[in-house]
Amino acid sequence: MESSPLPPACREREEAYVPNCSEDSLSKPLIITIDGPAGTGKSTVARQLAERLGIGFLDTGAMYRAVAWQAEKGGGEIEESPRLVEIARSLEFHLQGQLLLVNGVEPGLQLRTPAVTRLSSRVAALPEVREVLVEQQRRIASRQSLVTEGRDQGTIVFPQATCKFYLTAAPEIRAMRRYRDFSNRPGAPTFEQILHEQQERDERDRTRAAAPLRAADDAICVDTSSYSREQVVDLLHQHVAKILKSR
Repeated sequence: MESSPLPPACREREEAYVPNCSEDSLSKPLIITIDGPAGTGKSTVARQLAERLGIGFLDTGAMYRAVAWQAEKGGGEIEESPRLVEIARSLEFHLQGQLLLVNGVEPGLQLRTPAVTRLSSRVAALPEVREVLVEQQRRIASRQSLVTEGRDQGTIVFPQATCKFYLTAAPEIRAMRRYRDFSNRPGAPTFEQILHEQQERDERDRTRAAAPLRAADDAICVDTSSYSREQVVDLLHQHVAKILKSR
């Protein structure tokens, strides 16, 4: 695992080489993985990197959230494993530009409620659910170039990815970022609640039997604590550009 501090040059975008990532320019789909725990900025960074490169963006965490969302809607014993597996099998995911469609619908903020957030990490710990969703992730990636983000993209789902990144940040900074995301919503949790739930989720993610959270051995590790998301995008973009230039 390579650690990459953010160089001063990242504060100004490099325009000397802009990679051409159109499907015609690549012999096979380009897969860039961004893994890491919640609150490191990986979703925003992945989306912006995909936009710069002109390729698709796959938020795999949203797929687990979609299972949790459907379980919440259905009521009953929402954490019952067989039911969650059945829900996962009933969902069809497609990319429409940068949007992830769930059975043809873009669920938006319905996937970002505190209740769905809490349940989604439990959903993600179920090997049978992961198996179903990993198959869908690979199906989507077989058709197009992607920046894909999650917790096991570089280790389990796409071990042969072109570029792998792992984002980290100090726990308090991660919790504050999430607190700001939730602060304008009705019934928003407190900072202390978010930090506590984050600690529990980190522990579940690191210790679960199926695809525990860790950096791939060949991933570039970036601590985002002291940098803006645009600076992090700049750094990742530079790494991708260098790799593509050498191909």
